[in-house]
Amino acid sequence: MIGYLEGKLLKVENDRILLLANQVGYEVLLPAVVMEKVKEKSVGDEISLYIYYQQSERQPRPVLIGFVNEEEKDFFQYFVSVEDIGPLKAVKALNLPVQEIASAIESKDMAKLRLLKGIGSRTAKKIVATLQGKMDKFLREGEISREQPLPADDIVRQVLDVLVSQLGHKTTEAKQMIADAIRRNRYISTAEELFEEVYRGEHT
Repeated sequence: MIGYLEGKLLKVENDRILLLANQVGYEVLLPAVVMEKVKEKSVGDEISLYIYYQQSERQPRPVLIGFVNEEEKDFFQYFVSVEDIGPLKAVKALNLPVQEIASAIESKDMAKLRLLKGIGSRTAKKIVATLQGKMDKFLREGEISREQPLPADDIVRQVLDVLVSQLGHKTTEAKQMIADAIRRNRYISTAEELFEEVYRGEHT
């Protein structure tokens, strides 16, 4: 089983890369939050990834999922233990940093969890029921703190509703826009400020 790869970046696609290691090209799926870091690299650069290896009777073709560090991989293993969340769904869902998702789980922040791609209310509840109390190792002091509050649930819901119902965005697209805005500015305290940050990101 493959647990770690180090080699040369050959190709970057939307959700995967091709990595050359020991004259073998490995196709590796990357969650969105990992892809953001990898896109800072250029084709030909050296890269190293911790690998989650998936193969089963129902899915005989091996799937490699890559992470920049062991913490991300460990969190992924917890995440896929939730009912109805398989590895491929988890790859698409992880569009926020691990520490932010872990914080949302521990604080039962359903609105924040629904920002994850493909995660609705029912699955968000399952995530909290399964993982709450197990996330301490992923919470880094100073990164998720009272000095950096996240927007309240009702603010996120208001903005999501307007983006989808009034402005015609798809739900998954709107969730991603809000998640990106919160990542850029964690001090948002009103729906108006969140709207401004969402569209500031779109215009840039």
